[in-house]
Amino acid sequence: MEPLNQKKILVTGGTGYIGSHTTVELIEAGFDPVIVDNLYNSDAQVVDNIQKITGVRPLLEVFDLCDSVKLGKFILKHKDIQAVIHFAAYKAVGESVRNPIAYYRNNLLSLINLLDVMKRYEIPNLVFSSSCTVYGQPEKLPVTEDTPLQPATSPYGNTKQIGESIIRDTTCSDKNLKAISLRYFNPIGAHPSALIGELPRGIPENLVPYLTQTGYGIREELKVFGNDYNTPDGSCIRDYLHVVDLAKAHVVSIKRLFEKKNKSDFEVFNLGTGHGVSVLEAIRSFERVSGIKLKYKITGRRPGDIEKIWADPGYANTELGWKTLSSLDQAMKTAWDWEKMIRSNNL
Repeated sequence: MEPLNQKKILVTGGTGYIGSHTTVELIEAGFDPVIVDNLYNSDAQVVDNIQKITGVRPLLEVFDLCDSVKLGKFILKHKDIQAVIHFAAYKAVGESVRNPIAYYRNNLLSLINLLDVMKRYEIPNLVFSSSCTVYGQPEKLPVTEDTPLQPATSPYGNTKQIGESIIRDTTCSDKNLKAISLRYFNPIGAHPSALIGELPRGIPENLVPYLTQTGYGIREELKVFGNDYNTPDGSCIRDYLHVVDLAKAHVVSIKRLFEKKNKSDFEVFNLGTGHGVSVLEAIRSFERVSGIKLKYKITGRRPGDIEKIWADPGYANTELGWKTLSSLDQAMKTAWDWEKMIRSNNL
């Protein structure tokens, strides 16, 4: 078998939040990642920090995957790419409700262009960044991979449902192509070095960056969207997992494809802790690790939000040999360390 350090992996969206952490884990596992990113919601400086962590500087090419001509030229220059991890997508539920056309155009066209070049140049392995939003509001909890998909509650979630369908149909039509879809629950935290983490542009759409920015004084107060849900404290429940744990699952998945251990041409796995945490519980976790009392207020429900969801990660635990290692408080502490670092460096 060819050594891992000779296997080149294309990481789309590799300077983004999850993409950058996965690039670090790929390098540390001996792979050779190359990044394509349009820097829509990230910064080229991330590559500098990946190098500081790993001692290796991954190649970054800046262009949009919706540009099929540039993508084709890139692949021609890198014919030795043997797998793709596809992160590049818009990812905010609330923003997708406000601007659905942008989400359908970006998330689906980029995927279609990518699959087209993978078929054309016989790149056989794909790991897809999916989401628990494909389940909508499930009728039973926790969610397994066999849980029926409900209608998506947001355009973002719908792009992930449609994206999985496109990949499944493509693997059916081309027996040389194998794919794994990783359905993330809610990634939080940052690398323990505090050199990479979540850095949204403008007002954060996700809970934890808004929470840490409020703790630092960047935001006046945190908004809790709804306290009248059918949950123990009335706030939404999610399954929060540390981003480094999540990143490691991509390395395991890539190895699974290279070693041909996949049981079908298209596999799906839930990635979560198996524990539901409410918004108010997440606030208390931050307060514990930071020693700061957060200012927050309850507002109305946010369009597109589901009430509660958490994973049954048993299949990923047994089949992939993967599980989360970090607690909520540990993940929250790394998020807070990252917030302090970026503010002290005026990032």
